[in-house]
Amino acid sequence: MLHKIITLTVRDVRFPTSSEQHGSDAMHTDPDYSAAYVVIDTDTNMKGFGLTFTLGKGTDIVVCAVKALSDLVVGKSLQEIVGDFRGFYRLLSSDSQMRWLGPEKGVIHLATAAILNAVWDLWARAEGKPLWKLLVDMDPKQIVSCIDFRYITDALTEDEALDILMKAQEGKRQREEQMLKDGYPAYTTSCAWLGYPDEQLRQLCTDALQSGWTKFKVKVGADLEDDLRRCRLIRNMIGPKNTLMIDANQRWDVSEAISWVSKLAEFRPLWIEEPTSPDDILGHAAISKALAPLGIGVATGEQCQNRVMFKQFLQASALQFVQIDSCRLGSVNENLAVMLMAHKFKVPVCPHAGGVGLCELVQHLILFDYISVSADLNNRMCEYVDHLHEHFTSPVIIQEAHYMPPKNPGYSCEMVESSVLKHQYPEGEVWKTKSLFV
Repeated sequence: MLHKIITLTVRDVRFPTSSEQHGSDAMHTDPDYSAAYVVIDTDTNMKGFGLTFTLGKGTDIVVCAVKALSDLVVGKSLQEIVGDFRGFYRLLSSDSQMRWLGPEKGVIHLATAAILNAVWDLWARAEGKPLWKLLVDMDPKQIVSCIDFRYITDALTEDEALDILMKAQEGKRQREEQMLKDGYPAYTTSCAWLGYPDEQLRQLCTDALQSGWTKFKVKVGADLEDDLRRCRLIRNMIGPKNTLMIDANQRWDVSEAISWVSKLAEFRPLWIEEPTSPDDILGHAAISKALAPLGIGVATGEQCQNRVMFKQFLQASALQFVQIDSCRLGSVNENLAVMLMAHKFKVPVCPHAGGVGLCELVQHLILFDYISVSADLNNRMCEYVDHLHEHFTSPVIIQEAHYMPPKNPGYSCEMVESSVLKHQYPEGEVWKTKSLFV
């Protein structure tokens, strides 16, 4: 079957997470976790579901961008798209007029990701496989054919990418069996949002430790004395052997980041995440160099706009942990490029997740990375945040602090329709009710 796309719809779905300070950090103090939610309908009644993540206000702008791109999608068949997926990616990301709004960055790229996520979901459903399995089973040449290498061949050529994938064929089936049995290691951010009071931190840490969590991330950056107190509290709770990471969410200038993190070094964080502007590659390089003697790495990527910026971060030795994001970059296609570049530069991939549906999506990418690219778990883990999973038809499964591979066909981003209707902005029941009290 051709699976011709006949309609593409997009809705603004928002969850009032700011009311309980879920997701709060030094720069985003009141996030309402939200999504521009895309549904693709075909002439065979098969659907594809996709989304991109936002923080509330502005989701309507992403919705407008999705609608502006939709004419490039409707009327095409799935076979036509995947037969030249590189060309289709470039069609969406490089439309001769709309690329002026990017190119390949900002709102227009978020919209591109939402659409492409839905296309990948449709493809996996058509093949009757979860997305990670679709990718793992692909011939390496087909994987490479999905990637747009424009602007990155000075860091990774098609031949180099193919060579990486071919070398990883050895032991691939054993690694797949290992993942199905044990899952992929995760870390939790849910215990230490910046807006949580100390008593809540203690309780959440206690619960997480009892559930088998050994890797914890703490939000920092608003107040140094507060950070010292909270990091001390968490480190004392989790003990000296468990892993601690800290995340400033872009709060500092370069020199301030170096000074601030040096004062937190006593708590032995594995990394400082997003210490400064996500666009400041040389700033990250300076921070990396300054903190290396303290044994603290730099992690970034959740707001890294495209593969070109990741290329430069890697070339400049500006990060020690690559944090891909399933909705910030141009969907699976662009994330494939980044994972392969990271492998060439010998930098571990530790994906950003959380939000709305990011855990559901990115688990597929990191499973593929381990099975078909890196074949390595050293210093590798995937973020997990325990919010909003109940709104998805195939929510993530965590066992003993590991992501268990999804088994249902697709990209795991179909939302429960009743949840969509209830949280659709502004007409959903949740938002109508809130407006009565404003």
